[in-house]
Amino acid sequence: MSMRTRRRAAPRAALTNLLELDLDAAERFVRDLGWPRYRAQQILRWLHRRRVRDIQRMTDLSEAERARLGTIARIGRLEDCQILRSVDGTRKYLARLEDKLLVESVLIPDADRLTLCLSTQVGCTLDCSFCLTGKMGLRRNLKAHEIVDQVLTVQDRLEAGERVTNLVLMGMGEPLANLEAVSDAIARLTNSSWGLGISARRITLSTAGVAPRLKHVAALGVNLAVSLNATTNEQRDRLMPAVNRVYPLVELLAACRDYVLLPRQRLTFEYVLLAGVNDTEQDAKRLTKLLNGMRCKVNLIPFNEFPGTPFTRPTDSAVLRFQSVLRRAGLDVFVRKTKGRDVLGACGQLGRLAGDPEPALLTLAGTSC
Repeated sequence: MSMRTRRRAAPRAALTNLLELDLDAAERFVRDLGWPRYRAQQILRWLHRRRVRDIQRMTDLSEAERARLGTIARIGRLEDCQILRSVDGTRKYLARLEDKLLVESVLIPDADRLTLCLSTQVGCTLDCSFCLTGKMGLRRNLKAHEIVDQVLTVQDRLEAGERVTNLVLMGMGEPLANLEAVSDAIARLTNSSWGLGISARRITLSTAGVAPRLKHVAALGVNLAVSLNATTNEQRDRLMPAVNRVYPLVELLAACRDYVLLPRQRLTFEYVLLAGVNDTEQDAKRLTKLLNGMRCKVNLIPFNEFPGTPFTRPTDSAVLRFQSVLRRAGLDVFVRKTKGRDVLGACGQLGRLAGDPEPALLTLAGTSC
C-alpha cells in the first residue's frame, strides 16, 4: 500500500469488518461502492472458503479495487490463539476476541469423525450447577461472525489430511439465548455458494431447554439436542434453576413432543450423570416414562469434574446399570466418551472463573497457534 493510500485510510475502529457482513449487508456494501452485485459473493467467498486475512489476496478484484477496499474495510479475525492438547488427541482452542475476552472451542477426534464444539456466548446466561461455564456468568453474546470464525480458526490449524466433519453448538453458552446470531452463523456455515458448505445434517445445536424457541431450531434444519439431566421438576430446579423455573420440565417435554422432525431424524436427549444425585435406578425408570413414545436417543454423560464442584463422577458400573434400564425399555442409549478432561475441554468444563490465570500461565500442555 502506498504512502498516499495509507494517509487516506480511516482509523481501524472506523473500518468496516468484512467478516461481519452477511449476504444482504455485503450487497449493500458493494452497491454503495458502485460495484456490481456479484462482488459481494466474491468477497464472502474469499473470507469463508479461502479464509484470507489480507484484502490484497482477493485477486479477482483489480489492484485499484483492492486498494480502495483497504481504505474503508478490514478483515477482523480471531487472534492470539492457543491450543491445549489432551493426551487423548482432543484439542482446546482459546482465542482472543477484539474486546480481549476469550472464546473456547474444542476439536474432538473419534474414529472417522472430527467434531468441532463451538461456543455461542462468553460465559452463559444460565446457572446449571454442574457446569463450569455457568459459574462465569454471562460476559456477552458472541456475534455471528465470531461463531463462524471459530471454525475458520481451527481450519487454519488442522494437520495434514484432517477435515472437520461435524459441528456441535455445545460449548460455552446457551445457543437459544443468542438465537439471532446463531441462526445467522448457521446460515453462513451451511451456505454452499460462498459459505463453508457444511451440511445442516452434520450440525447439532444443544439447548438447556428454552422451550418456546425449539421450533426455531427445526426451521434451521440442524439436529437438536436437549440437555435434560433430571427426571422430576424438583430435581431439575436444583440442577438447572434458571431455565427450569421459567420453562419447567412438563413444558419442555411438551415442546419436545411437538417438535417437527425430518424423516429419519431423531431428538437427542443429553443426561449428565451425577453420583448419588440423578443416577439411581429410580431415576432411570422415570426417564423411560418421560421419553416414552418419542423418536429419540439418549446420550449419557458421566459428570466431568472441575475445581470447586460439589459433584462427583459416578462409577462405571453405575453408568452401565442406568444404561441397561433404558435399553430394556427400548430406548437407544449411548454413553458419551469422555474426551479432553486433562485440558478442561470435556463437556461442562469450558470457561474460567474470576481470578483464574490467563491461559499462558496454565500448567497445561499448551502451544501457540
